[in-house]
Amino acid sequence: MSHVDDVSLMNDLGLSRPKPERKKDELGQEDFLKLLTTQLSNQDPFKPMENGDFLAQIAQFASVSGIQDLQNSLAELSTALTGNQGLQAADMVGRRVISEGSRVMFDGVDSVGAAVELPASSQQVTVGVYSSSGELVRTLSFGAQGAGVMEFQWDGLSEEGQAVPPGRYELRAEALYDGQRTALSTRVASRVASVTLGEGGRSVSLNLDSGESLAMKDVKAIL
Repeated sequence: MSHVDDVSLMNDLGLSRPKPERKKDELGQEDFLKLLTTQLSNQDPFKPMENGDFLAQIAQFASVSGIQDLQNSLAELSTALTGNQGLQAADMVGRRVISEGSRVMFDGVDSVGAAVELPASSQQVTVGVYSSSGELVRTLSFGAQGAGVMEFQWDGLSEEGQAVPPGRYELRAEALYDGQRTALSTRVASRVASVTLGEGGRSVSLNLDSGESLAMKDVKAIL
């Protein structure tokens, strides 16, 4: 007997094929809503459901109704937020930002501003200015300094007092602690030359005139 004849015969006899039963350990969306409604209607008004319990129920509901839809929504939201971050970063092109780093761009006119953070008072703080080829151009001595952030400037002059050509330079700071020289990290001001969006627009980075690439989260200040 064919499948069609079998179905017709069962219909004539007033019978129908039994619907596949859901596993007893599975909770459907309708079941969940019924349980949640019952729980809310029968709870003590003076002891409402705790926020944690309610969120746990909602989390279970999200899983039952389709976690994939939630993931897709979150992915779309993430893309939108990253796109908005990209637009904000584009507005920073041409502006100067402060970040941790050692490379600076000297334009041949304006002094280069930078800073170091001293974890403790030091008997002497020095900053060496090096050319892109690694040659020492100038040593800046600041004497004894207290703990905290020390700001300084390099006027673009060499050790002999001559103006150096425009270009990229590197700052190396040291502090003297109990007769021992300790390297310090520096914070420099750089101009944003362009913005790069990562694959799929998931990340945004700033390309600085110093040749460095900087993540938005690493920007300490915008000038």
